[in-house]
Amino acid sequence: MSTPPEQADVVVIGAGIVGNSMVHHLAQQGWGSIVLLDKGPLPDPGGSTGHASNFIFPVDHSKEITHITVDSMRQYAELDVLTTSGGVEVARTEERVEELRRRMTSAKAWGIDSELIGPKEVTELVPFVDPEVILAGFYTPSVAVVDPLQAGVLMREQAAARADLAVFANTTVLGIDTEQTPGGLRRVTRVRTDRGDIATDAVVVASGVWSRHIAGLAGARLPLIPAVHQMIDVGPIPELAETRSEIAWPIVRDMDALMYERQSGADMEIGSYAHRPILHDPWEIPSIEEATLSPTQLPLTKEDFDPQLEDALELMPDLLTREGAGIRHGINGLLSLTPDGGPLLGETPDVAGLWSAAAVWIKEGPGVGKYLAEWMTHGHQEIDLHSADIARFYPPQRTRAHVIARASEGFNKTYGIVHPREQWESNRRLRKSPFYDREVALEAEFFEAGGWERPQWYEANRPLLTEYHGRLGERPHEWDARWWSPIIDAEHLAMRDRAAMIDLTAFAQFEVTGPGALDYLERMCVAKIDRAVGRVVYTPVLAANGGFRSDLTVVRLADDRFRVITGGAHGGRDGKWFRDHLPADGSAQLVDVSSATCTVGLWGPRARDVLAATTVDDVSNDAFGFGSAQWIEVGTVTALAVRISYVGDLGWELHAAIEQGEQLWDALWEAGRDHGVVAAGIGVYGTTGRMEKGYRLMGHELELEYDAVEAGLALPRVKAADFIGKDAYLAAREAEPAAVLCTLTVDDLQSSSGIIRVPQGGEPILTRDGQELVDAKGRRSYVTSAGAGPSVGAYLLMAYLPSDRAVEGTGLSVEYMGERYPVTVARAGRTPLFDPDDTRMKA
Repeated sequence: MSTPPEQADVVVIGAGIVGNSMVHHLAQQGWGSIVLLDKGPLPDPGGSTGHASNFIFPVDHSKEITHITVDSMRQYAELDVLTTSGGVEVARTEERVEELRRRMTSAKAWGIDSELIGPKEVTELVPFVDPEVILAGFYTPSVAVVDPLQAGVLMREQAAARADLAVFANTTVLGIDTEQTPGGLRRVTRVRTDRGDIATDAVVVASGVWSRHIAGLAGARLPLIPAVHQMIDVGPIPELAETRSEIAWPIVRDMDALMYERQSGADMEIGSYAHRPILHDPWEIPSIEEATLSPTQLPLTKEDFDPQLEDALELMPDLLTREGAGIRHGINGLLSLTPDGGPLLGETPDVAGLWSAAAVWIKEGPGVGKYLAEWMTHGHQEIDLHSADIARFYPPQRTRAHVIARASEGFNKTYGIVHPREQWESNRRLRKSPFYDREVALEAEFFEAGGWERPQWYEANRPLLTEYHGRLGERPHEWDARWWSPIIDAEHLAMRDRAAMIDLTAFAQFEVTGPGALDYLERMCVAKIDRAVGRVVYTPVLAANGGFRSDLTVVRLADDRFRVITGGAHGGRDGKWFRDHLPADGSAQLVDVSSATCTVGLWGPRARDVLAATTVDDVSNDAFGFGSAQWIEVGTVTALAVRISYVGDLGWELHAAIEQGEQLWDALWEAGRDHGVVAAGIGVYGTTGRMEKGYRLMGHELELEYDAVEAGLALPRVKAADFIGKDAYLAAREAEPAAVLCTLTVDDLQSSSGIIRVPQGGEPILTRDGQELVDAKGRRSYVTSAGAGPSVGAYLLMAYLPSDRAVEGTGLSVEYMGERYPVTVARAGRTPLFDPDDTRMKA
């Protein structure tokens, strides 16, 4: 038996499509010695790659997933293992027809050729579909099937031609050794196998349904669980056999039945996501020796599939009942599920050098290999992967109980109609602020962010609808109004008129201390951090390519002590980024104080009156200017008051010890009674107030694919200190921007049916006559954020536009649910629509 090398630059564990893609792209990136391991035989080691249905529908509502899929299709085509068949998603209900219109919107936003067609046109493409059963179809000509096993063979061959690749099948990984780093983390040092040990400081876990187990050998927790996806083959069917082809007809996805039907030679393969969630732990998966077919092909539980077989017979009654046709093969095939349904990509937060390439579908495999190899090599990748980054999950979200709860809820959403604001129902209240009971009493509608419960609006504020009648937006269509309330707009106007308290406890907060703290933060941030004690600095944080890693606030508390405050949804990623770049000499320390700190935002023209009534400290403009921070007393609470505003009004963020949260809330609430204070939700903070001020949001306007100049966040001067991304930042400042971030107003929201419709985000921005807008870098214009601007009396969109279109007054259009609505460029760049001189928040 051959033995692996004693040392390697990287060890990839798993030889399915993802592992093979990883070694291929790591070799392209110049990695020298690469080891690929799998406990099964090659070319089919027994994982999900070997039994997957292997078709690719490119359109997804996520830009990130669509881009990964399209790149994967390109790679499969270059390997000559892709067969284009076309595909049609059919609707049985009016609700699904509306969803297909939404899919058309996404297809146009991301540049995928698709078409909405009627039942007759569906049967012209796929004559064995009963047109009486369906109402419409969504046809994508580029849908294809691939051979991922052959792709893997070719990728290994190409990797071997570029690098020192050693491949070991039938090899069991026994352990992954780690050592303690000076910063307190553990780092990979060795992979132990039944053939011998390999010293390495980089390991990629591409082990599919076994990934959680493999990562656990190193002490890392991947939030993943294997789940069953049922498939059967019905045949032989003469019409299919006569094609003498693996696939000659377009693939059908019967979306309302949560099923698909695709030709597989003489058979029709039927797959279902409609059955009950059937989850397994990795150690329950049989070994290769024990498995009847393969470890991930378990026996079909017929009782689970029988209802779906009835749906398939209804859709294709003649074809599936041909004489002699029967169920020739059926499996409970295993795939990987995560708490939010997304992939797990990137270096694990628990163990340095341990990279995850898990929970990846066949359609994404080659693209993931490319982008993750770029990430491992350069520290960034060509496209933004923030929603796939494994660091997005906080520790409570990586627990087995949470993964099971969310995977069980999410399984039937695979083909479901999922609203962009839809909230999870299972395993809620993981993290609650100390204001939670007060918020429940005010009938808060809670949304989730990073596991925190955050009020989106308060039903107790419904009387405000009468007060502000005639100034509130309307959303008569149920889809537009889902997970929304006009109370948000009313809370917004009450804040503008009086004052509002907003729970911001979900912020992620870090204390940076030590003699090297200043130099460290200067290295991390674009803005100059060396300011006087008590100054507040808003700053972009860039990757080496000049794209956005984050944007956040830094407060200087002392010469060698700083508070870093960032968004709760991105705190896991930001915390990892900052930990990864701590100085090796230990001169700076980073401590996460998020769970020890609560925050209330207090804003509005009467905010100073409210705060002054609770404190003996001077909070006048002269004593406490904008952009500064002070420790003050609020009743019995000592709070860090930060005078900054994300909503464009006078006010403060008030940060306090979490055990004093109730006292903080009560002191402000009681003092606010005389000044008309209201509790307002994140709908005001994150959407209406923010968008009126044109403030950018990480993961929406700010991402790796756009630079600070395009985003309007380049600073007037460049600091002398070096920082990550400085070279790219300087180059961007010298060049003409390919795109400019703009705020647009929708001129007319009335649809052809006569009711108001409002875009939700992700829609394409087009010319008035419907032509697509593409900038000089090949990026398409789409809505990055959408929401009401109650104070400016307009519905607002934000979007990057090609520079020649980013001119105030330019008329364009937005396509939403199959219709175009006229829009106008109201602001090109950072100048806000509301209070453009910022006089209100600096008063």
